[in-house]
Amino acid sequence: MTVQISQRTLEDLGFADVLRALAQRCRTEPGRERALARPFLDSAEEVTEALALVAEARTLSQEQFSLPLGGVTDLRIALGHTTKGGVLEPRQLIDSAQLLLAFINSREALEDRRERVPRMMEIARQMPLLESLARRIDQCFEPDGEISDRASPALREARDRTRGLHRRIKSRLDEMLHDEGFVSKLRENYYSVRNGRYVVPVVSNYRSEVDGIVHNASQTGQTLFMEPQVMVSLGNDLAIAQSEVAEEELKVLQELSGHLGREADRILEGLAAVAELDELEAVALLSADLDANTPAFDGVRELELRLLRHPRLVLKDMDVVANDVALTGEARSLVVSGPNAGGKTVTLTGVGLCALMLRSALPIPVAEGSRMPLYRSVHSTVGDAQDLTQGLSTFSAHVVMLRDIIGVAGEGSLVLIDEIAADTDPREGAAIAVAVLEELLQKDAVVLVTTHLEELKALAHMDRRFLNARVGFDAKKMAPTYRLQIGAAGQSSAIEVAARVGLPARVCERARELSVNAGGPLTKALAAAEDERRKLNEELEKARVAAREAEALRAELEKQKVAFERERKGRMMQFNDDVHAATELATTEVRELLAKLRTSQNEKALSEARAQLQQRAEEAQKRSQAAKAELFQVEAPAPATLKVGAWVHHSGLGRDVEILELSEGSAVVSAGGAMKMRVPTTELSGSRTRKPQQARFPERAKQEAVLKRAASAAPAEVEATNFRCDVRGHRADEALTEVEAFLDAGMRQGEEAAVIIHGHGTGALKQAIRDYLAASPYIRMFRPGESHEGGDGVTIVALRS
Repeated sequence: MTVQISQRTLEDLGFADVLRALAQRCRTEPGRERALARPFLDSAEEVTEALALVAEARTLSQEQFSLPLGGVTDLRIALGHTTKGGVLEPRQLIDSAQLLLAFINSREALEDRRERVPRMMEIARQMPLLESLARRIDQCFEPDGEISDRASPALREARDRTRGLHRRIKSRLDEMLHDEGFVSKLRENYYSVRNGRYVVPVVSNYRSEVDGIVHNASQTGQTLFMEPQVMVSLGNDLAIAQSEVAEEELKVLQELSGHLGREADRILEGLAAVAELDELEAVALLSADLDANTPAFDGVRELELRLLRHPRLVLKDMDVVANDVALTGEARSLVVSGPNAGGKTVTLTGVGLCALMLRSALPIPVAEGSRMPLYRSVHSTVGDAQDLTQGLSTFSAHVVMLRDIIGVAGEGSLVLIDEIAADTDPREGAAIAVAVLEELLQKDAVVLVTTHLEELKALAHMDRRFLNARVGFDAKKMAPTYRLQIGAAGQSSAIEVAARVGLPARVCERARELSVNAGGPLTKALAAAEDERRKLNEELEKARVAAREAEALRAELEKQKVAFERERKGRMMQFNDDVHAATELATTEVRELLAKLRTSQNEKALSEARAQLQQRAEEAQKRSQAAKAELFQVEAPAPATLKVGAWVHHSGLGRDVEILELSEGSAVVSAGGAMKMRVPTTELSGSRTRKPQQARFPERAKQEAVLKRAASAAPAEVEATNFRCDVRGHRADEALTEVEAFLDAGMRQGEEAAVIIHGHGTGALKQAIRDYLAASPYIRMFRPGESHEGGDGVTIVALRS
């Protein structure tokens, strides 16, 4: 079954833009020619095989691999010349060697990956392996393109003879230029080469006094360039030697051209393989730029394109609104309505262009899970078809195109009609449009049509073969949304569009009055439905926002639950350790007291020992109760909403605080007196105590406010001291060991505060130290340093007394 695509359809849909984008991604001229002539494939099997090749190329592209085709030159004309005995220029021969080496390198590269790209490897096998010829050509030329002495022994010998003659002539001329009697007859003391002969500049007045041959003269005639007679014989020998060199160079070029001519057919076959592989890599790059996928197509009859984006708009790097386009079940015609400039034609041409790309085995810009039939023909009428040369008006030309489409469309055809029957009386135009669409559906074609005609919008309510779709219009922003909604008809919003482009407000207002009074029932129903849809969309958006907030809250609660369980287990372990230590201490003390009781006969001493024993028991019971209270006072989940002024519990301080400032992820809280701390919100949880009541008496409240401001100006509760520990540059485990020894020393010395300098870095060392301080028994409280103290790069610590 041959694919039928008219030139008009190709121009309407802009398929040439896609091919040009493909050609721009090729690296060789044969590849670009092949891309621009990319054909439509007739069968599903051909499309499947071609897309399998594209999939292999995309696999290599995703691995950041490309074939070594750099420097490949189009040598088809040059190779044809060699088959007729022609001799190539050195540059052409060098390009031939590069092409032969590209064959070898490309085959080797694909051979290493043949398990992943077997089809591409099969193409690469068409490249001949002519390494010896490539090396021979490469050996014959220098990097600057000159024929090398290595090309042949005869050439080297002829060049050696030439170089020797040059040296002899220059030596003889140097001697002459040191002869004062000879130099006095020269314009200047130098020699040059004219017409391949060595000459000296002789003043024309001394022409008769210098024996030699004149080869040239200056423009004024005052200087004659003469070859001295004594040099003529050497000059003749040099000319003969140079002719021998040229003859040997020609032999080298003839030899190499002859080798290429004998292998021309194989090289041309390899060049065709290079073009095909180059085109495949270009398709892979284009697919990546389009973020394209291959829809299901074999045996598919229903159209279902998910998140379709117009290929040409994507290639222009525009912000494209993706839309779902579907014709499933009994539906065979999609009637797209809505405001002008709202995206109706974009939808129409986007679907058509994707149909052409799929027939050409190019992935299309849709999401995975899309389906699209392989249409055997695509027909379109988009834009103004007026033809003055044929005496046709816009409407007449439009009808002629509809006639032609009806004549050729049939099963497997995709028909795209923009603004069907629009340029005539609306009632008669609607009648023509309905009749044309019914005829096309009778022929089993698939039709996409854009319209403003109410009668066409109503077809979907009477005939299941028709399906409405509309592009949206935001009445608040007075602009189209470019979003396609399947299953609903849209209003034209012509008056809103006119107002948007600058039609006077009074004219638009009058037009609205006339429209309301003249509109039919369908127009009013559509207006009401549009308003209802807008309200539903607003409610839906609110529900989505609420759902996102609920999901975020759920995730946060889950995180707090994990932290809650971790802290509970930690406190249980600490409780067990404390109980064990208390038990060991009590046992030791009891043993000592019992031993003292047994050895003592003094009643007073016995009474004191009993009192001490009782005191130790009471202290142990108090410690046990305190440990139990701390164990079961586990952090509750954070409150659902944190806000300024909330009374919450801070796990680091171990007491309730008030939130003074709140930002994303952190909060500033009261840390006692006038001191404030910035802490992560994850360290805040439900309060353990009630928030202190504010003063009931205004005057007292003012006094307290004055005291509070005075306190804020006073030094903070924990001030930085000269008792410092610098652990910058340490690993976390080394730093913690040093900090622990530092705090031991501080406790022994009776220090009240300390400064730990850890720096900023990645934050890992700072977090490890503050986690340790939060669990340390030496620490009463700690806070980050103020800006004058070193900022967050230091931690200020208050030691327990």
